[in-house]
Amino acid sequence: MPLAAQRSRLAGYRLALRVGERGRVASVGDGVIWVDGLPSARMDEIVAFADGSDAFVAHLARDRIGTVLLRATPGLKAGIEARLPGHRLTVPVGDELLGRVVDPGGRALDARAKPATEGLAAIDVGSPPLVDRDFVARPLYTGSKIVDTMIPVGRGQRQLLIGDNGTGKSALAVDTVIRQRDQDVRCVYVLIGQKRSSVVQTIETLRREGALPYTTVVVAEATASPGLLFAAPFAGCTIAEHWARRGHDTLVVYDDLTTHARAYRELSLLLRRPPGREAYPGDIFYLHARLLERSTQYASRCGGGSMTALPIVETAEGEIAAYIPTNLISITDGQVYFDAQLFARGLLPAIDIARSVSRIGGKAQEGAIKHEAGRMKLDYLQFQELEVFTRFGAKLEASIEERIRRGRLLREVLKQEQLDPQPAASHLAWLVAYNERLLDGLEPPALRDAMRKLRQGADTAAPAIDANRGHWVEAVRGWLGKSDDDPTT
Repeated sequence: MPLAAQRSRLAGYRLALRVGERGRVASVGDGVIWVDGLPSARMDEIVAFADGSDAFVAHLARDRIGTVLLRATPGLKAGIEARLPGHRLTVPVGDELLGRVVDPGGRALDARAKPATEGLAAIDVGSPPLVDRDFVARPLYTGSKIVDTMIPVGRGQRQLLIGDNGTGKSALAVDTVIRQRDQDVRCVYVLIGQKRSSVVQTIETLRREGALPYTTVVVAEATASPGLLFAAPFAGCTIAEHWARRGHDTLVVYDDLTTHARAYRELSLLLRRPPGREAYPGDIFYLHARLLERSTQYASRCGGGSMTALPIVETAEGEIAAYIPTNLISITDGQVYFDAQLFARGLLPAIDIARSVSRIGGKAQEGAIKHEAGRMKLDYLQFQELEVFTRFGAKLEASIEERIRRGRLLREVLKQEQLDPQPAASHLAWLVAYNERLLDGLEPPALRDAMRKLRQGADTAAPAIDANRGHWVEAVRGWLGKSDDDPTT
């Protein structure tokens, strides 16, 4: 018999033997199932149990395998049979997922019929190679005055939202999703380990603001199995990646990766892996790196789509140097830092401009907005340093007092309510008004009225973003009722 025919025949025997493998559950506890047998099991492969439960392989030992529970039934116990169906951990993908709420396995959670998806895709795959990537050159507007002008985000960027619990990270993420209405951006919002009331509130907010039709919400509640908590961000990434590889612009919010890291740490300890720093396993950095590295701007030959990632991470008492935050800072392209003290003072959004940075977004910023923003971040940081001297009653030079006055005005301008994301034209309008000193001397009530007029004017009769600056100055003056010979200007 020819050698090729012998190899083909042997491969057939191996397949038959593999299909015939049967294992036995050795123990069940805390979401981890140890299985004896199944010698050909592979990492991330699905294991099906006789009672209808399933899990995925997360640990390979000499005489048994460790699996992480995905779905359980009351009949799951030691001694029942286990087998390998022959596929890895996957999630349904396709346009039918838009407007739906699903779990990381693609099962509907919104009391509607199962979505008729286009197929299944493995949730853990390699990131696209460099030859498939392109430069980040287009803006993704969040609707936030601070972020879009001084910490801009580009399509295909990975921008970290970091800060203490309850400082507004999720609020900015939700506003960003709402801002994508009519922007041809498909969104995936991943909720990891949150209580049901928080999940319902987020979904209802997206529905009320008209953002749900172009958004898929992937939910792994706090009561979900450990396997679903682990798989949630990878499932959301795969859903968005399917669209990005077909030429669509996508946005993925991971809310939040701190909870995900804790769930992975718990599983790793139960699987008897050696703990490292803060008891996290040594591969926690690799886990999040291989997730976030999949976000990119695809080259035109690969469809030209993009996947922008907004991972959220929680700090404790502002400790930005903790293990998980420092890992994610080193992986991402910048961070938006939320400060608890600013939040307590009512300066919302509570973004600390000094600790926030975008290493890419400036290259994707609209030229007119980039020109108007100019040195604004640097001037604002200098104002914060100068303002310290006013606390001691020191006598200041007139030029310093003017810079402090202008800085305080800018601080009032940058205040923004939640669920009020603003379009690019509105950003440009207030930037022009501020730089032309059309807002100088206004008290807070009058300033709020002026900002409202600018927003209304930008929504109804704004020139094109790339129009001549003179046209914008004329339009802004008209919206504010200012004439060229107005002594206040």
